[in-house]
Amino acid sequence: MLVDTIIFMIVLAGALAVAVAFASDNIARIVGFTVAATWLFYEPMLVSLTGGTIGHYLYNMRVVDDRGGNVNFLKAVARVVIKSLLGWYSFVAMAMTYRHQAIHDLLTSSTVQIRDLAKAQPHHFRGRRETISPPGMPSLVRRGAVIAAYLLSWFMLFSLAMASLPPVGLVSRQCIDGEPCSTTELIVLTLLWVAWAGTSIWTAVRGWQGRLLGARADQ
Repeated sequence: MLVDTIIFMIVLAGALAVAVAFASDNIARIVGFTVAATWLFYEPMLVSLTGGTIGHYLYNMRVVDDRGGNVNFLKAVARVVIKSLLGWYSFVAMAMTYRHQAIHDLLTSSTVQIRDLAKAQPHHFRGRRETISPPGMPSLVRRGAVIAAYLLSWFMLFSLAMASLPPVGLVSRQCIDGEPCSTTELIVLTLLWVAWAGTSIWTAVRGWQGRLLGARADQ
């Protein structure tokens, strides 16, 4: 949630200001531990106790365990860790799963639902998809295998483009080996990463929908 990110950034900025003001290693360690604890426990504590963070409340949402009620604390911690490791990649699964779940929800058997139906607008509702493999759709295993093959191909192309030596390559060997990169090289690396990430997401979504060569749905 953007609101929760802003809250954490405010906490981080305040912690840095305190550490700088006191100029003490001991204070810096305490502040660092406090920030780390805030990052790790802010969402799990609120999600397990109240069903959501401040951001969830403001957006009229709550996290619900598939067995009913709030998720327990350990599940809430797992959600945060998985979401942090995968970043926005975790949310790509929402376009594929029949209950619109992100990866961190799938792995912890939870869903994000509307908290107060009376406050919800019609466009806030998303019904379940009928099935993961409707009639005419390639099997889940086949689609997964084809998606994986495409993603591996994109990764290899990205790696070759980045690692090839000049004048063929786009980035110098020194930059790849960890030495300072030029501004142009940083721009190139950023564009390559964005292109690879965007292509990977597009591939995953199209593949799940049965629109990739090798695992197309019957028309």
